[in-house]
Amino acid sequence: MSKEGDSLVRVEDLKIYFPIRSGIVIERHIGDIKAVDGVSFEIKRGETLGLVGESGCGKTTVGRALLRLYDPTEGRIFFEDKDIATLSGKELRQLRRRMQMIFQDPYSSLNPRQNVGNIVSEPLKVHGIGGRNVEVQVRELLGTVGLPKGSANRYPHEFSGGQRQRIGLARALALSPDLIVADEPVSALDVSIQAQIVNLLEEMQEEFALTYLFIAHDLAVVRHISDRIAVMYLGRIVEVAPSAKLYENPLHPYTKALLSAVPIPDPVVEEKRERILLSGDLPSPANPPSGCRFHTRCPFRQQERCDDEVPELRPLADGQVVACHYAEEIQAGAIKPRLTSATEVPVVAAG
Repeated sequence: MSKEGDSLVRVEDLKIYFPIRSGIVIERHIGDIKAVDGVSFEIKRGETLGLVGESGCGKTTVGRALLRLYDPTEGRIFFEDKDIATLSGKELRQLRRRMQMIFQDPYSSLNPRQNVGNIVSEPLKVHGIGGRNVEVQVRELLGTVGLPKGSANRYPHEFSGGQRQRIGLARALALSPDLIVADEPVSALDVSIQAQIVNLLEEMQEEFALTYLFIAHDLAVVRHISDRIAVMYLGRIVEVAPSAKLYENPLHPYTKALLSAVPIPDPVVEEKRERILLSGDLPSPANPPSGCRFHTRCPFRQQERCDDEVPELRPLADGQVVACHYAEEIQAGAIKPRLTSATEVPVVAAG
């Protein structure tokens, strides 16, 4: 059995392509949406890995692939020592008891025709566990996530958004999982409620020794809950770093741009800090740029190398890895950003 701190999940060169088809009578395969294109990372037991990126970058697809809701086109996904990309039938079913998901929208992820008791107990019934004590377990789970134990007979429409997300968390905890993929779990909630849910997730992690993949667009939320953060751009990871280091010393130009777009609640600091501007729009994952995928928008682009050579993730500082040919030179100030008339990069959106 793995110990705390060991790798619980390991992803190697994961690719997920969705075919593009044309024709009505006879369909033709005319290309692929390269939603995830060569992603590698690991999540240690007991840690929270934050995954951020613009809308359409592939982060939600990665999360769903970990649970085999999507089948990988290529690559390997290890849960402890098992490659779940090759599992099927009974083996996959058994392993799924140890992996659960919290969905983004608490309004659409709960069946409006089922009461809360049925929603939370459904995983227990599907996997044939719980027996006659299901109702007792449901009441305990509801109490654990901060809902009245009498909520079991009520329906989702009777609850607020934050309470519905607590129901989703209770459902995810029902099978005592090791890994929870939290896909934008607070993005649909008010700011004050977001803090409550994030604090609850941290409490549950400590109490039940959970491991999280936390997918989010709010960089402040990710900073608060994550041990490490992985930044995605157009299907690939461009930087991975411990949370504090990423915010103090971002190494990839895309990460720098994202952080420069986050407002600081200090008008003096906000006025003096440097803004990084990005030119152009996000390219299509059906036809990604050659070389570094960020080169079409990067203010530090060096045409000879960036346009043709794909940068590999490489260690650059203690605990930080980055996919940029010129990260050292940019950090040292040897390469200056070129002037651009582009508008400021938007804060990362859900995707």
